[in-house]
Amino acid sequence: MSGSLDQLCCVTVFVSDLDRAKTFYQRAFDLPITYEDPNSAVFRFGAVVINLLDERGADTLIGPAVVAPSGVGARSQFTITVEDVNGWCAVLTGRGVSLNNGPIDRPWGMRTASFLDPDGHVWEIAEEIGDAEPA
Repeated sequence: MSGSLDQLCCVTVFVSDLDRAKTFYQRAFDLPITYEDPNSAVFRFGAVVINLLDERGADTLIGPAVVAPSGVGARSQFTITVEDVNGWCAVLTGRGVSLNNGPIDRPWGMRTASFLDPDGHVWEIAEEIGDAEPA
């Protein structure tokens, strides 16, 4: 076998209301939909795409596993690097996005803020601010 497993290309996010999720992602990230069908909408974040998939159609993709119900708690976080977390917090709140936390200076040398999409998936913006504090 050749090649390696170091090229993440797509993350599929299960959503309970595709239209609501599409509206949120378009508003929050100001990105166009790069592909769409009745059950999904895809947004490109650099080299990675986020596929919003109606959870009612997820069984054909992940079966026999099942989609956990929304609202039971966070199980993942997606992080986007930015040059100015404070500036992006202002942009996001101006677009109607409520921050979950932050901006916070983290001991590992990042300034971060997070927010939730309509299905409770956690998104974080992160800015490198310097060397991490010694342990």
